[in-house]
Parts: sequence; structure tokens; C-alpha cells
Amino acid sequence: MSEAIIITPVKDSLETTKRTIEAISKANGNFEYHIFNDFSQAGTKKFLEQHQKKYGYQLIHLEEITSTPSPNYKLVLKLAQKKALEKNLPLLIIESDVVVQRGTITELLKILQTKPKPGIIGAITVDDSGKYNFPYTFEKTKSKDVINTKHSLSFCCTLLSPQFLNEFDFESLSHKKDWFDVFISRQSKKSGFNNYLAKGIEVLHLPHSSRPWKNLKYTKPALYYLKKYLYKRDRI
Repeated sequence: MSEAIIITPVKDSLETTKRTIEAISKANGNFEYHIFNDFSQAGTKKFLEQHQKKYGYQLIHLEEITSTPSPNYKLVLKLAQKKALEKNLPLLIIESDVVVQRGTITELLKILQTKPKPGIIGAITVDDSGKYNFPYTFEKTKSKDVINTKHSLSFCCTLLSPQFLNEFDFESLSHKKDWFDVFISRQSKKSGFNNYLAKGIEVLHLPHSSRPWKNLKYTKPALYYLKKYLYKRDRI
């Protein structure tokens, strides 16, 4: 019997996507895995179609559902929430630039069962050297602690509890935004839930692989903010 619904939104970044999918396929636990292909190029689409059986995921092409150009994160969240609520299961988002470990999923599920009133539970992200990296660079000290945090949790590798999913309808998310992790983290707290960051559950994060232009934020911030303003990108 499945213990969770897992989703990965995919927009190209094929090499990191391959690593994400392979790692999830090897992870411990019983779960349903859904990949949402958000108007990827032909090579990525072909790979996803050819490897469904090998890796055991269900593939949803958003181009068959909507004509709205990528990013379609709100649509993905709405569809995923519906799947999770139908089966009363937690929803685990693992993005296509994240590589989980074998025990990541089961360890997150343990926290869900043992911590008081969980809304959102995030695995902490690290770089190739094992250092905490974006978006959790505010954590300076390594530990195995699970902390009740006031910081927003990224959707890099994040579990949303069934209780919270029942409380907050993703249909109400703004159509003007592209990314919703900050808003949903705050909504969880406002609804009386606790958000936990699992500092001992480390996942490899290869930031912005599907949005390479966003790396300008760290190398050429003036150009990044100009593009963000002109093209209305990265709205949170």
C-alpha cells in the first residue's frame, strides 16, 4: 500500500532529471511517483516516455492539459493535491535538480508520524562537498536536528501533510505567481501547523538547472533583477 504521492515537475535539464528519477526509483518505501512534464523539449519528452516502465512512474504531459506556457507550477500543485487527497496520503515534492538518498523518503515519513501537527517537512539541501547550500544557507551549523522553523521551506525535497492539504486549497493560489513555496510555507504557519526542517536528512541539490538564467542572481544581480522585471520571471 502506498505511503505517499511523490511528484517531480520537469522542464528539460535532462541530465539532472535522469539523476533525480534514478535516485527516487532506488529509494526505500512504498509510493506512487508522478512526473509532470511542463512543455520540455523533444529530447526530454522522449526520454520520459521511453523510461516509464523502467523507473515505475506515471507521466503527465501538461501540453495535453493546458495551452499556458511554462512554468505551470500552480497547475502541477493542484493536480498533485487532488491525487493526494483522493487517497489521503502525504504529498512529497522532489524537484528535478535534487538527488535523494535511499532513506530520504522513509525518514521524512517518520517525522510526519512523530512530530506534533506537521504542515510541511523539508529535507535540507547540500552541495557535492556536503555543505548546506541554496536555499538553506541560513543554517550554518551541521547537526541531525529536526527543527521547527519560521523560515520558508523550499519545494526542493519537501513533504506536505494530509492534514495541511485538507486545510488549504491550492486552487486559491495566485495565477500571477510562478513559484509558491514561500507563500505555502507561510500559509501552513498561519493555519496553525508546524514547519520542520530536517537537518540530518540531506539531499544533493544542483540549483537552477532547469532555470539557468536564475544563476545571474549570484553572478550578475543587476542583470538578474532586470530580467525578472522585464519578463516577469520568478514571481513568488
